[in-house]
Amino acid sequence: MVISPRRRLWERRPTTTDQTVRVAACQVALDIDDTTGTQQRLEDAVRQAVSQGAELVVLPELASSGSCFGTAAEARRAAQPVDGRFVGWLTRLSAELGCVLVSGLCEASGDDVFNSAVVVQAGEVLTLYRKVHLWGSEPQFFTPGTKRPVVVDTVAGRVAPMICYDQEFPEWIRIAADLGAELITVPANWPQLARPSGERPLEVIKAQAFAGTYRVFLIIADRCGVERGQEWIGGSVIVGPDGFPLAGPASDGAEHAKARVLLADVDPHLAQEKGIGPHNDARRDRRPDLY
Repeated sequence: MVISPRRRLWERRPTTTDQTVRVAACQVALDIDDTTGTQQRLEDAVRQAVSQGAELVVLPELASSGSCFGTAAEARRAAQPVDGRFVGWLTRLSAELGCVLVSGLCEASGDDVFNSAVVVQAGEVLTLYRKVHLWGSEPQFFTPGTKRPVVVDTVAGRVAPMICYDQEFPEWIRIAADLGAELITVPANWPQLARPSGERPLEVIKAQAFAGTYRVFLIIADRCGVERGQEWIGGSVIVGPDGFPLAGPASDGAEHAKARVLLADVDPHLAQEKGIGPHNDARRDRRPDLY
């Protein structure tokens, strides 16, 4: 087997000033009734991203299973422990390709099933995050997480994983930013919902607004494909700390979402600079004594 020279990434120090890294958001079709085919599509997308220089690759929410469960029992059967087959595959892939992987996971832990995300580097799980803000019917299937955002050092920068609906709460982005997050990674499943003609998906608008408000990068990997009749926005996007997209959105939701790999070159250190012009600062200007 040929080992990618990216293995040398593991010897690099965490992100320093002016260190540019390439990040990727992989928009993949997930199918709850075809997990084997889904995993192959995920792997193809990761390999494509890395072949184009990506060092940090984000996959969709619940990538291990799909999301349109019919019953809690079905979700339980689909769930895997963190030391199970799917995360094992992620760790082997990260070691082979020399990249950081962030992926959604239907996680089994004791009597609970969680909607989770893992951050994997050099064949090891760096952290596990459990979705706190459950959407729609998810409380029927998942136990909500109970911990605040976590920030972990990777070779690509300081990463804070969160999941889908979590990033629609500005407080959650602020907490991660205050903890020193540079790259907020968001595996997502954004369902196609009704909205006025010509309007962009609100999820994308919020991602831009909150990235710009708290001066961080957001890397959101949405999904595509129709699953048990449910269509998806396919709004994967990479947003800079000024609030403007660096890549994507992959779709504006006006037509059927397609598989895509979004790439952007980012300097994570820019997320540590909270200044807005010569007179203002996104962190210093806050007035929490009045909120």
